[in-house]
Amino acid sequence: MKKFVTLLTSIICIFALLTGCAQSGQAGAPAGDGAAAEPDTQQQSELSEEEAWKLEPAYGQTIKIGYNGGLCTSSPAVALVKGFYEQNGIKAEIVKVQSGIDSLGTNQVQVYTTHIAEFLVPAVNGVNAVFTTGAHTGCKSLYVLNDSDINSTSDLVNNTVAIPNGIGGSDHNIALRFFNHDDIDPNTVNFKPVETSAVVLAMQNGEIQGGILTDQFAEKFVKDGTLKAIRSLTWDEDFKNEPCCIHALNKEFVKENPITAKKITLAIKQAAYWIEENKAEATQVLFDNDWATGDFDQSVRMMESYNFKISDEDTEKTLTNIINDYKSFGLIDASLDTEKTLAVIWNPLLKGVEIEGNK
Repeated sequence: MKKFVTLLTSIICIFALLTGCAQSGQAGAPAGDGAAAEPDTQQQSELSEEEAWKLEPAYGQTIKIGYNGGLCTSSPAVALVKGFYEQNGIKAEIVKVQSGIDSLGTNQVQVYTTHIAEFLVPAVNGVNAVFTTGAHTGCKSLYVLNDSDINSTSDLVNNTVAIPNGIGGSDHNIALRFFNHDDIDPNTVNFKPVETSAVVLAMQNGEIQGGILTDQFAEKFVKDGTLKAIRSLTWDEDFKNEPCCIHALNKEFVKENPITAKKITLAIKQAAYWIEENKAEATQVLFDNDWATGDFDQSVRMMESYNFKISDEDTEKTLTNIINDYKSFGLIDASLDTEKTLAVIWNPLLKGVEIEGNK
């Protein structure tokens, strides 16, 4: 009996000791030695945006902008030269990338701008990126020989169209939408990868009957009477208000640094608004930094054909339309819900923000 009492007493003491330790831990164990302190959400909610921004991992760090030059995707680079990042408290640098989508998805760069037709499918399929605002309208069209009998997309049924960046690339996806909008089954048209510089000659040799080209490349051939555009992102009513390009940020970066991401997007949008009002000066910025080459006046004309003040509302409509088109083509899973898919790839960070582009 004495042994039983002693054992029972020992068990009670041990239980009391363990209970006391647990209560002590719940009451507020120190954050050191591997214990994570719970964040004071109420205190965080009381912080101003600037105070909360200082708590983000990217605060004070240099943001990497993926860019290899060019007129279409120039807003993030112009934002650096014109001081819009600095104006918003952001440090940034331009980084040349071989594969912008891969570099963004792996967070080697935090910002990258390219064609929606290039990036939407990878974004839907899981690349770690999110679109935060549209870039601009225009820039590519479907061209045929000016002296040919081809005057519409229907004339290209059972013929061949060149797509310089290959099957599944942006040129291919743009062509599919041209035919789809005209109620033509894209499967009735042949598509062939042809290097841009060889497209005109291939048309003249009869190897192909049409081609997707940038308006900048095609302009001289249009002026000398060699080519004509029969479908265009730039000038056609059903496409001219759609952004052709999109600004994307690394999705995990945005999640961890929402205020930084908002400031980056704002700086890019401010640069875009500035470009819209200063096309010649913006082109000069690109030439001065070796981000554009060729004929300066022609580059200005191309810049003037783009609308850099594209709204987020028009961008959202465009993304919705493209998702639905791509579902019908089988480029993305047809069973996907359009609204849910849009929510995965689209995060407009500037809702309610007034854009000031003058500087």
